[in-house]
Amino acid sequence: MGLFLAMQGAVSQGILWGIMTLGVYLTFRILDIADLTVDGSFATGGAVTGVLIVHGMNPMLSLLIAFLVGMLTGLATGLMHTKIRIHVLLASILTMIALYSINIRIMGKANTPLLGVKTVMSFFTEHFNVNTTMASLFVGIIFVSVIVVLMYWFFGTELGSAVRATGNNEHMVRALGVNTDTMKILGLMISNGLVALSGALVAQSQGYADVGMGTGTIVIGLASIIIGEVVLGKHFGFWYTLVSVVLGSIIYRIIIAIVLQLGLKSTDLKLFTAIIVAIALSVPVLKEQAARRRRSAIPGVLLTDAETSVDEDGTHDVTQN
Repeated sequence: MGLFLAMQGAVSQGILWGIMTLGVYLTFRILDIADLTVDGSFATGGAVTGVLIVHGMNPMLSLLIAFLVGMLTGLATGLMHTKIRIHVLLASILTMIALYSINIRIMGKANTPLLGVKTVMSFFTEHFNVNTTMASLFVGIIFVSVIVVLMYWFFGTELGSAVRATGNNEHMVRALGVNTDTMKILGLMISNGLVALSGALVAQSQGYADVGMGTGTIVIGLASIIIGEVVLGKHFGFWYTLVSVVLGSIIYRIIIAIVLQLGLKSTDLKLFTAIIVAIALSVPVLKEQAARRRRSAIPGVLLTDAETSVDEDGTHDVTQN
């Protein structure tokens, strides 16, 4: 029974965190940027929605404002990177550090409890007679479905295609007359807006906003993306990739719930997550190396220049075309 309840909680939290994973996917895979702003913008979303709800604002409207404030955090990173020419990794670290103080300023303290106030989940708990866990699941499914549809539509437009092309080949896109700096800023804004929205939903689900709730968000996002790609693969186009990213977040939460049930200390979760990411990142590389060795072992099969196999003694064996 305990494991079943843990699975319910893992799925509901996984789908809410899946919105954050979609934001991380935008920068990590589409723009090819390592953006650490998300560790701060996730907590910013929670802080904004927490303060607004406590002061009587409609929970749905607070989510919209959290999304817009999250976009501003992405704008700050984007401007430092594109206008001041600070490396994007350092720019995102600077924004993340600044957001820690800003989030405390927003809340006026380190955390804001949401007990006894109306949240988005309250609608489902009151009208459908379900607990907070199931309400969070319903809310997550609705929001994820809408966001996946909107992202699929947007990245099929001319503007969205320009953002994708910027991450794929920046120099070529610039030669075609596209302002790549603007595309990077736009991508960072949308990404951190989604991350802040996820933080706002998680805060409403768990009943409090905390200045440290975003710690390790980037690692969790990367783990979810890689797990989704490794487990579900890349098939059927862009919409499938977006769905697999969210499912990767759910799988990650299920894995965490299982290992906690098996007795792993909660303080070891960061180490466990880092190990998962390292293993998941190594799987595609190991599979590719194994495939190269199989091809090189077949008589008459030529490897391309890029398919350089590494022997056990560390030397490179290349067969020219």
